[in-house]
Amino acid sequence: MTERLVDVMDARRLVIHTFPITIEGLEIPDSRYERKALEAAAYEKLVPDAELHSLTARMHTSRRGPLEPFGDDRDVLAQTKTSLDQSIRDRAYLLWEQEGRPEGQADEYWHRARKLHLQERAHSLWEQESRPDGRADEHMERTRHFEGLGPLDAPERTSP
Repeated sequence: MTERLVDVMDARRLVIHTFPITIEGLEIPDSRYERKALEAAAYEKLVPDAELHSLTARMHTSRRGPLEPFGDDRDVLAQTKTSLDQSIRDRAYLLWEQEGRPEGQADEYWHRARKLHLQERAHSLWEQESRPDGRADEHMERTRHFEGLGPLDAPERTSP
């Protein structure tokens, strides 16, 4: 897996966020990293949906090297596996607390939190595409693919 930083710019060509993008494989063209950064910008709702078409992306370079983040007010790990896991863990903990902290159900809360996260991302994508009828499964598949997960019928990945 290769990680590269990609700048996302607004219509005035000002950098509004720099995403760390990881893609599996060798010799990946910059255009794939840039496309994934624009998808991440849409998911993060960096701008209103009506302005998404005005965003552009470019490979990030700094005086300190290609993996130094651009200084902005968003978490540099916004779309990384680490932040996804932390987001799910935080939500699972909140669900667990709301339901009285029952013993021995950590996996259940983690899976519920993950499902909620994926549903929210898919819903956001659906809204960005003007709420098309009959494409819920497609939006969920695209969300799972974006986050590095398998198809809906594939077993969940678990840590060894």
